[in-house]
Amino acid sequence: MTALRTVLGNVLAIYRRELQSYLASPLAYVIAAIFWLLGGFFLVVILFSPEGLLAQVARRDQVLQMGMTLPPLDVAYEFLQGYFGVLGSLSMFVLPILSMGLYTEERKQGTLELLATSPVMNWVVALGKLLAVVTFYVGMVLPLMLVVAIALGTAEPAVSPNLLLVGNLGLILLAASVLSLGMFLSSLTSSTVVAAILTFALVIFLWIVDALARAVPGWLGDALNHLSMLQHFTSFTQGILDTSSVVLFVSYGLLGLFLTAQSIEALRFQRN
Repeated sequence: MTALRTVLGNVLAIYRRELQSYLASPLAYVIAAIFWLLGGFFLVVILFSPEGLLAQVARRDQVLQMGMTLPPLDVAYEFLQGYFGVLGSLSMFVLPILSMGLYTEERKQGTLELLATSPVMNWVVALGKLLAVVTFYVGMVLPLMLVVAIALGTAEPAVSPNLLLVGNLGLILLAASVLSLGMFLSSLTSSTVVAAILTFALVIFLWIVDALARAVPGWLGDALNHLSMLQHFTSFTQGILDTSSVVLFVSYGLLGLFLTAQSIEALRFQRN
């Protein structure tokens, strides 16, 4: 029990220190502001543009008044699915910037060697850092989700809260997985630019895997579909809470933590 308390205390200490560094960083606020601006812009586009959902509903009503029949349209569902997809794509550009400094800044400040040789276990440090950056990301998403919840609050029929909750869960799991792998990449270099480029390359790789999973038939396509983060994220945007999708995202997150811990362990071995 004492050992567990020590581990949790160390995770909490690292978490607080890392979160404070984000809250004190002007770059973090710039990233958040751009994310909110683009998120708000696309929300307006999806709803109010000439090809947006409200215009589609108006054209649909005109067709129905002419006596023609059309399949039912769940506007709230279509909006949430589309908007979560947009936020997922936006996040793919933002997450590399959030993760690029997780370990590269430690190298620049000369504190990485101290962390590598400290009695605190490497995975504990990595977990504290990951929780902090995920918390900051959640803080970026919350205002947009509050606007969405208010907009859908007047919808008739009422929108199921589960649809909003499952979509948000998928967004956070996707972000945590990419941030965890990006954290590992940041542990490999002392350059924040290189770390960001490597994580962008990872994001592009994820899109390629997603495209191949859709294009390749047979067992290979099924295997890629199973490993594709974006395919599983799409299930969340549709309100589908699949245990296998949760397990996949958790596995990617744990893989990032493991690789990061091994990277720092290699540095400790070199120093010895």
